[in-house]
Amino acid sequence: MGRGLYRLVVIIVSWNVKDLLAACLASLPAGADGMLVHTVVVDNASTDGSAEVVRERFPSVELIECRENLGFARANNIALRKFANDTDYFLLLNPDTVISPGALREMVDFMDTHPEAGIAGAKVVKPDGTLDWPCKRSYITPSVLFYKALGLDRLFPRSPRFGRYQLTYLDPDETHEVDSVVGAFLMIRRQCVVAIGPLDESFFMYWEDMDWCYRAKSAGWKIFYVPATTIIHHKAQSTGKRSYQMIYCWYHLAWRVYQKCIAPNYSAGVNCLVWMGFHTMCVVSLIANFARSEKRVPGRR
Repeated sequence: MGRGLYRLVVIIVSWNVKDLLAACLASLPAGADGMLVHTVVVDNASTDGSAEVVRERFPSVELIECRENLGFARANNIALRKFANDTDYFLLLNPDTVISPGALREMVDFMDTHPEAGIAGAKVVKPDGTLDWPCKRSYITPSVLFYKALGLDRLFPRSPRFGRYQLTYLDPDETHEVDSVVGAFLMIRRQCVVAIGPLDESFFMYWEDMDWCYRAKSAGWKIFYVPATTIIHHKAQSTGKRSYQMIYCWYHLAWRVYQKCIAPNYSAGVNCLVWMGFHTMCVVSLIANFARSEKRVPGRR
């Protein structure tokens, strides 16, 4: 394999998470373990001093400051295009993560020894050590969505039939080929980006990772969940209120990724039922959110 200028370019899209961003950046040198890594922070017009923290405390990190909040996909694409010919791999990394020592090198070593891998994701754990289940997922097919809507994925998490939504039946400590990994930590081969193109910018936030993984698999690449690489994800833990816009956006874009990637394989009648299911679940979620009393801490995933 021809080597680029860098072994890895890490792209972190940040918006008003100054302290979490600083902790993430501080963890990267140990995660690289001496490997040549270039880190880029694309700041989506933060107002909390995030850009100043990067400039003052992390001078080796490249900072790209946006004049407005461009969203996750569009902001990542700025760096993907800028370094399109300069690296072997890209890593999309959330600013609310902490990288374990050696984690970046371990994942690059895995990709080097598995040339069929277009995309790989790490084992993502919450601060309490429990698994962040979305780090390995299957496609949201009608049957997967039906089982989830009925709660069968929670009742029978070890069932290969009912547990497919977040692949809860798979051993989280073993490497598996999967349909999708989460954008909080998503490593992609440069040749894969060339083959499938950048992220779909119509996804402002949420589901752009599954769309990318679907396109990669459709182009013949494999997607792997690699638990030898572990990161901590400080995602919002509160069960309190969320932004109503976030809830609507999640369901709206879930329908969009279904419509784009999955719907062509099913009849119009089935897709109509899925559409009704998404909108019903969205209304239920909005009502449940209204009944909660605490405001949820903002978080992308």
